[in-house]
Amino acid sequence: MNSDIRKFIFKDLQTVEGYLDPPDALVFLALLQAQSAQGLRGGVAEIGVFYGRSYFLFRKVCGDDEKILAIDLFDIDQNADGATTQYDRFIENGARLHLPVDQNLVLRGDSTQLRPKEIVERIGNTRFFSIDGGHMLHHVTSDSVLALDTLAPHGIIAFDDTFNPAWPEVTVGVTDFLRQRQDELAAFCMTKYKTYVCRREFHDFYCRIIDEAPDLFAFDHVETDFLGSKAVRLHNPMARRMVYEMMVRSGMRSLSERVYR
Repeated sequence: MNSDIRKFIFKDLQTVEGYLDPPDALVFLALLQAQSAQGLRGGVAEIGVFYGRSYFLFRKVCGDDEKILAIDLFDIDQNADGATTQYDRFIENGARLHLPVDQNLVLRGDSTQLRPKEIVERIGNTRFFSIDGGHMLHHVTSDSVLALDTLAPHGIIAFDDTFNPAWPEVTVGVTDFLRQRQDELAAFCMTKYKTYVCRREFHDFYCRIIDEAPDLFAFDHVETDFLGSKAVRLHNPMARRMVYEMMVRSGMRSLSERVYR
């Protein structure tokens, strides 16, 4: 099963324009599969779909029976007539990958205007909530609270661009959100691009999943202190990233998976 999904991650998924790199795709895989194995159910939600790279990984890992909610403005990529084509490209990617989008579970609009009830009514409480929407402080603040208010007890929030210097207000928003809720929430995993958070009672469980997942053995596991909790930082050396990028650009996607074994 994992060999099939790994091939999907390193080959098919890379044909979808987007920013989910293999290390985080493998973290998504490990966490979602561990939840399923333990019977930890719930919906999956994503703010900031772009053209669907993360969404189609969710679809591949979770299968047809689970509900995945896509939330985005879908207001980019204008054609000559001035109409936006982002949504159409998203739908087309699903058809091409044989992972059709459930258009009844797409919310086109501003996530800061959503209420938790609008999400829970569609997919139930969430076991995994990915936040990669607007990168200004008010976006991050609103999206964080929205995610928490829909979260199942065992749910995970994945924050994108947490420490990206190009988006300093994301760092401020996520840090403020976690600092104000230190008694309830804890970071358990950090990568170059994302920070993964859960309720404190599940912190050790998810740390163990990250430490023991075979698909994550390729990375250096470094213990990091962050706002009162221990997080596993997955270090992906620059040399490996360079080799992977070189292989992808050379048309060797199908072989690039070997770099992360």
